[in-house]
Amino acid sequence: MPGARKKLILTYVDSLRTDMLRRAIEEDRAPNFGVLVERGVLIEDCVSSFPSVTPVACSEMVTGVGADQHWISGMNWYHRLERRYVEYGSSLEATRAFGVFRALYDLVYNMNLAHLSPEIETLWEQLDDAGARTACTPYLIYRGRHRHEVSLDGLLKMAVDATRLKFRHHTWGPKELFYGDLYASQEVPCKSTSIPGVRDPYAACCAVELMEEDGFDFLLLSLPDNDNYSHRHGPEASVESIAKADECFGRLVEQAGGIDPFLDEHAVILVADHAQTDVERGLPLADILAAEWSVLQPSEENPERAQLAVSPTGRAAHVYLLPGEGERADPAAVGERLAEIEGVDLVCRLLDAEGAPLYRPEPGMPASADEWATVAKGGAEIRFRPGTDVTDLRGGRWQVEGELGVLEAVVEAGKLRSEAYPDPLQRVWSALTAPHSGDFVLSLADGFEAVDWGGESHAGGGSHGALHAGDSLGPLLFVGCGPESAAEREQWSLRDVAPAVRAHFGLDDR
Repeated sequence: MPGARKKLILTYVDSLRTDMLRRAIEEDRAPNFGVLVERGVLIEDCVSSFPSVTPVACSEMVTGVGADQHWISGMNWYHRLERRYVEYGSSLEATRAFGVFRALYDLVYNMNLAHLSPEIETLWEQLDDAGARTACTPYLIYRGRHRHEVSLDGLLKMAVDATRLKFRHHTWGPKELFYGDLYASQEVPCKSTSIPGVRDPYAACCAVELMEEDGFDFLLLSLPDNDNYSHRHGPEASVESIAKADECFGRLVEQAGGIDPFLDEHAVILVADHAQTDVERGLPLADILAAEWSVLQPSEENPERAQLAVSPTGRAAHVYLLPGEGERADPAAVGERLAEIEGVDLVCRLLDAEGAPLYRPEPGMPASADEWATVAKGGAEIRFRPGTDVTDLRGGRWQVEGELGVLEAVVEAGKLRSEAYPDPLQRVWSALTAPHSGDFVLSLADGFEAVDWGGESHAGGGSHGALHAGDSLGPLLFVGCGPESAAEREQWSLRDVAPAVRAHFGLDDR
C-alpha cells in the first residue's frame, strides 16, 4: 500500500460552520482553506450525528456507523450495568462533580477500549490491517492495532503524580499516536497542552514532524480549538479561530514547500463534526425533574433509590427510567412533563407494537421489528420504523405515521425531506436504539442548552447537540480524493467519511 497512492490527511475542525468558513476565506483570513475549497469538491451541508456532540460525531466519522452500532451516546450518559454516569468532560466543573480521575479515565481509556463497540472496526484498525502507516494527533476516537505505553508529562503529570496507578494502563491506537500529555509514539519537539483552546499548534507540530520523516500514509489532523472559541464567544465570532486553524494547517503546506507540492503528494478531507448555534439560556433539566422525581446525583451512594437519571449533552439530553427500589417513575407522566418544559423542542422515545412506552432495564437489546420511534412536539406526534412507505434522502426506507409537521418534513415523490431537521428519521432511530440511549432523548429549542452536572452552560456563547439544522450541518470537503461532484449523493453525512477513506486506499466498503 505505501507509495501506491497519495497520502491522505483527514483534517477535522471542531464546530466549523460552512458560512463562517466562507466568511474567513472571503476576508482572506483562511488562505489555505480557500485554496482547498477552490480545488476540491465542497459539500456545504454534511449532516452530523444526533446528539450532534463531539464524542458521538467523532465515533461516526471514523467508523461509518451511527450510535446504534458504535455505542457512544453523548457527552454524558448513564451506564445501566454499572449504575453510574459516564462523563466525557462537558466542563471542568462537571468533571469535578464526577471526580477528575474517573472522568479522565472514561474519556481517555474507557471511551476507546470499553465503551466503543468491539464489533465495529475503526479506520485505524482497518488501515493498520491493510498495511497502511496510520497516524493521529489528539482525537477522541483513536483505537487501532498498535500498543502504546502511557507516559504522563506536563501539567497532567503534576496533577496525577500522587495517583499514578489510576493511569497505569497502556492503550491501542494507530502506529503513530499523539495524545497530549498521555501518549506519544515518539519524542517530538512539540509543546503539549491539556488546556482547551490552545491545542491546534501541538497537533500541527506533530504532523510536521511526521511529514519530515515521511511517517504516514493516513493522518488524522485534529484542530479542535474552534469549538472552544465558539462556545465562549459565539459562532459568529469564529473567523478568528478559523484563521488560527488555517495557520496551523499552513504549517503542513509550508513543510511540503507550498500548496502545489503539498497537493501533489497529499489528498485532503476537511470536515466538521457539527456546527454551533447561539445560546441564550441554560436549561436546568435535572433540577426541574427533581421537583417531582428522585434524580440520580453524580456521586450518589445509593443509586438504587433514584427514579430517573438525567444526562445533559449540550443542546440535547437523555432521560433514563431507573429500575430502582421503591416506586418507579411513570413513563407517561415523565413524557408529559418533558413536553411541557420551556426549552424542550422534541421529545423522542421508543414505543412497542401497541403504542405503549418501552422501558429498558438493561442495555444491549436491539430494536425489534414491532417497535416504533416517536417524536412529540406541541401536542403532535410522528411515529416511524424501518419499512417501505417512504424513502429518505440517503436511501433509507421507512414506515411513517402521524404528523409530518413535527419534524417540519414533507414527502414528495415518495421521498421524505426536512430542511429544519436534516436526515431526521435515521438520526433519531440511531440515537434511540443505541444501547446506552436514554428512554427519552430530547432535542432543545433554539437558544437553550442543558445545564451540565457542574451547573454550567454556554449561555452568552454557542453550543450544539440538537437535531436542528443549525447544530447539525457543516462542511465536508474532498481534495484529491472522494467524489467528482457533490451531486453524487442527495444528502451527505459523517457516515460517508470512513467509506471515502477506505475507498482512497482501495479497501472494499464495509
